[in-house]
Amino acid sequence: MKGRFKTLAVALAASCAAMGAPAVADNHAGPTMNDLLNDANSTGDVLTYGMGPWQQRYSKLNMVNTETVNRLVPVFSASLGGEKQRGQEAQPIVYDGTIYVTGSYSRMFAFDAKTGEKKWEYNARLPDGIMPCCDVVNRGAAIHGDKIIFATLDAHLVALNRETGKVIWNKEIGDYKAGYSATAAPIIAKDMVITGNSGGEFGIVGAVQARDVNTGELIWDRPTIEGHMGTLRGKDNGISGKTNATWEGDLWKTGGGATWLGGTYDPGTNLVYFGTGNPAPWNSHLRPGDNLYTSATVAIDVDTGKIKWYYQTTPHDGWDFDGVNEFIPFDATMNGKKMQLGAKADRNGYFYVLDRTNGKFIGAHKFVMQTTWADGIDQKTGRPNFTSDGRPGAPTGADKGEVVFASPSFLGGKNWMPMAYSQDTGLFYIPSNDWGMDIWNEPIAYKKGAAYLGAGFTIKPIADDHIGALRAMDPKTGKIVWEAKNPAPLWGGVLATGGNLVFTGTPEGYLKAFDAKTGQELWKFQTGSGVVGSPVTWEDGGEQYVAVMSGWGGAVPLWGGEVAKTFKDISQGGSLWVFKLYNQ
Repeated sequence: MKGRFKTLAVALAASCAAMGAPAVADNHAGPTMNDLLNDANSTGDVLTYGMGPWQQRYSKLNMVNTETVNRLVPVFSASLGGEKQRGQEAQPIVYDGTIYVTGSYSRMFAFDAKTGEKKWEYNARLPDGIMPCCDVVNRGAAIHGDKIIFATLDAHLVALNRETGKVIWNKEIGDYKAGYSATAAPIIAKDMVITGNSGGEFGIVGAVQARDVNTGELIWDRPTIEGHMGTLRGKDNGISGKTNATWEGDLWKTGGGATWLGGTYDPGTNLVYFGTGNPAPWNSHLRPGDNLYTSATVAIDVDTGKIKWYYQTTPHDGWDFDGVNEFIPFDATMNGKKMQLGAKADRNGYFYVLDRTNGKFIGAHKFVMQTTWADGIDQKTGRPNFTSDGRPGAPTGADKGEVVFASPSFLGGKNWMPMAYSQDTGLFYIPSNDWGMDIWNEPIAYKKGAAYLGAGFTIKPIADDHIGALRAMDPKTGKIVWEAKNPAPLWGGVLATGGNLVFTGTPEGYLKAFDAKTGQELWKFQTGSGVVGSPVTWEDGGEQYVAVMSGWGGAVPLWGGEVAKTFKDISQGGSLWVFKLYNQ
């Protein structure tokens, strides 16, 4: 009888092999789409950017908690090495004993999760003419099967073998000579790798692309500027919006709207939600109208690549507020009704809640000290109440226009750094900044590959005791439950856990843990350089681990002016730090 079972097993294995399917699923085959969808519930790995398709950045792990966090100590620190230690904004991916991180200048590393020993390193061959707007950062990777996939500064998407680091496929997503680049972590939905693009300051055209995860071949492309044609499997798939409906003349052809932060995915609605960046140029007087779909959230059908709904947070943006901030799905009861919602803390200083099934406006509340460009959001229409003197003036001839003071600054009430949502407290934890700017408009004309701003600015602090503030926001009421101020701008992501903890980093070099209910600082560790990455947590062998990248950089030291000079002595770096509890 035993021989018959053995013969049957061999026959089944041969049959599966003949059909091109594995006989037995194992870790060697790598994570499947189902594994990625379950990432928010699995605790032994970190398979997606944001720790689940909704990217709530919440883990139910509670071994590290308010009582034990003071025993959190380093397990190892792994250096990215070389001279490229600048702007480490990545979130680690953890799978099968390996930690994958991207580094500045479009690099990828694989480290042993227990020892920190480097397994392999990949360096993209970047041309000399790349034009990244806001430093040489990269925010992370996507994993699927035998592949680890990330974007590069010359606007390519690269799939590497996760065990060897060898290239499986490499696809161009834009022309770097025209100002296109890419820094976001891709997302994966229905075995497609979906990503956006960067380069709004160079007059590119924002878009979202979906590619076959196994081959890299383009499945659909959806521009996020009105008038541009989308494609589906190589055929025209309808233009976005209606040509010249909200753009005058030919300005839509170089309209910006870059989707540079990536998106979130909701399997329930079959939608991906992508934020869109600033319209080009910054000088809003050159482009009357709402300038769709810039400074907005667009919801795109995963199967068809068509925009199902949109919501514009800053119509006719004249301050470079963008709208790329992540749209985080969550479920809640509002006014006695269970609803499928999404939240977004926008660069313009307002926290928005929408119905994620149709984009209907639910509410918006200020989460920063001041918003001089608008005195609120109309709670019926969802449109901002623009102030009469808040927009920089139009240039006259060759002279710049009237200078105005605007708050937040163009670096935003919240920039790229992702917030977290706790399923325990029902609160969002927002890494926010309080600052303003003098801003003015200047004459500008489009030239391929050249900066396309038409504005100047000087960033200024607006408070004596802080710029950064980690704030806990109740999405039902718009109330700020607590805040933890920081002298330097906050520029890193946030993690919430079942241990009633919230983790985030500071430019001063600290990874910190706060009580999720009160905001009390409970623990901190000095990493040696500014922390502008996103922390994650997982368990292995009955122990909980926490990891974060350290390495100062990003837009603040490049664009921050007088504010950046205040923190000019922060050391650069490039290290992965991993922590666990010290057991006495």
